[in-house]
Amino acid sequence: MGPDDFYSMFEIQGRRTGAAYTMRADERAQGIPPHWTLYVAVESADKTAAQVEPLGGKLLAAPFDVFDAGRMAVIQDPTGAVFCIWEPKRHTGLGISGPNTFCWADLSTPDREKAKPFYEGLFGWTFDPGEGKDPGGYWHIMSGSRAIGGIPPAGQVDPKIPPHWLIYFYVDDVDASAAKAKAGGATFYMPPMTVEGVGRMAVLADAQGAVSALFTSHRKQ
Repeated sequence: MGPDDFYSMFEIQGRRTGAAYTMRADERAQGIPPHWTLYVAVESADKTAAQVEPLGGKLLAAPFDVFDAGRMAVIQDPTGAVFCIWEPKRHTGLGISGPNTFCWADLSTPDREKAKPFYEGLFGWTFDPGEGKDPGGYWHIMSGSRAIGGIPPAGQVDPKIPPHWLIYFYVDDVDASAAKAKAGGATFYMPPMTVEGVGRMAVLADAQGAVSALFTSHRKQ
C-alpha cells in the first residue's frame, strides 16, 4: 500500500460492522462516486466466480487474497449492478446485528426479470413476490427461509440512476438518526417516511455523497 492508502474498520461494542477505504486514483479518474459496496459471503470465491460469466454476469476483478483476512472478487450482474463476494478466512465479516448496523439490501434495477436467474444460479436465492401481500409489487430476496433483501418494481426505479445495491442500516429512531445525519452534512433523496405495515425509512447521501438508507421496523421483533 502507498502513503495515500487508508483502510479503517467500523466497530460497535468491539465487534465489526463495516469498513471504509480511500478510493483509488483510477476509480476517481473513471468518475466513480463515493459509495457503499455490498459483500456476499461464499464458501469459495473461486468456485462462485467461475459461475459469473456463464450466468450472464461480468467478473470485474478475479478472485484475490486480502492478506490472511479472506479472498474476494468484484462482480457485475447482467443488469449492471456491482457487488463483491467474500470467502472468509481470518475476517468472517459482520460481527454484530441490531441498532446502527447493516440490516438489508435492495437491488435497484430496471430489469429484475433479467437479474433473477443470475442470483438464483449464483447464490441459490429465491424471490418471494409476497403472494399479494405487497400491493406495490416488491420482491423479497430469500436465502433459504430468511429474507435478506429485496427488489422494487421497475416503476419505482429512477431510470437516470445506474443499477446498484442500496444498503440499509437499522436504527431505533429514523427521524432522530436523520437529524444527526443532516447535522453532519448529509443530503436526503427521500426524507423520513412511513411504509404502512412495514416501518419508517429514509434514503440519504453522506457529506461525500455515499448513499445508504435508514430503517426502523413497525413489526414486532
